[in-house]
Amino acid sequence: MARETRKLKRTQERKDQPSGKEKRAQLTRPLVQSQRPAAVDPFSPDAWRATLIRVGLILGGLWIVIGLIALMAQSSTIRWSAIGVGGALTVTVAGVLFWTLSRARKMKEVASIMASATSSEERKAALEKLSEGAARDPAKLFAKAQLEMQEDPKKALETLEQLDLTKHSGQVADEARGQRAMIHLMLGQVSLARQLVDNIDLKRSQDPRSRTMLSAVAAEAWARTGDVERATTALSAVEALEAAQGELKPQVLRAQAFVEAHAGKLKELKRTLKSMSQIDIRLLGAFLQGKTHPLLQKEAKRMVEQSGVIPRRMQVQRMR
Repeated sequence: MARETRKLKRTQERKDQPSGKEKRAQLTRPLVQSQRPAAVDPFSPDAWRATLIRVGLILGGLWIVIGLIALMAQSSTIRWSAIGVGGALTVTVAGVLFWTLSRARKMKEVASIMASATSSEERKAALEKLSEGAARDPAKLFAKAQLEMQEDPKKALETLEQLDLTKHSGQVADEARGQRAMIHLMLGQVSLARQLVDNIDLKRSQDPRSRTMLSAVAAEAWARTGDVERATTALSAVEALEAAQGELKPQVLRAQAFVEAHAGKLKELKRTLKSMSQIDIRLLGAFLQGKTHPLLQKEAKRMVEQSGVIPRRMQVQRMR
């Protein structure tokens, strides 16, 4: 009786476990970010207060200097010239403040649309909203490509290619090059990615998040095309891997894995792959197919097999 009970229990456990085919499919499913980072509201009372304090200190200091000049000046021409310069600078600061708030309002609108795209239907509705004026607004275009990349990377690439890099600032152009290069790397088009990252100035971006993403993409492209030294330098420029948390950390770890594989650093590679598996074992699925370094593919396959996601007998064929 006890033997039959144990047999039925084992049979039920085997039924509950996914098959080898289902486990392999898990590696190809897109990673879904369960929690989106909360966007900073530029129109909150605290943000307004901080902005007004900074602007007030700048203008206050400016007019104190102008007042001292006006009091000490013996010539009315100098006095009125100082006041005129102060007025012009005040108007300039006000214009910059207005432009910044206008830009922040657009960014908030895009962030709100992105936050609502949690299902397939909501994503479709978000894409329709982002399509309005996307050709003129890089923020909308980047957000649209980000949503499209979840289902069709090639379509996202076509969206990013609509941006005329010559008509935008260097930072915006570098952002577009970085996102396009990232998609080319995902598709195994390494040479195309290399052409894009060679034109990126990693020191130009003032945003730590953007600079980290661009450094990771560039490092991967350079490592996979044989320029390991340059790739290592790009990764070392990242403020700190520990600071690259959330959505950026997998990107940095992926680049680091390619750099370590091409540099033959087996011990460091194993440690990096373990960190990736602890985030999500599916991150290693990208190394099991396509044109991947043999050492990286071998270690990733071994770690995935140990996790039980795919059976050990599965053979991974490299793309020719």
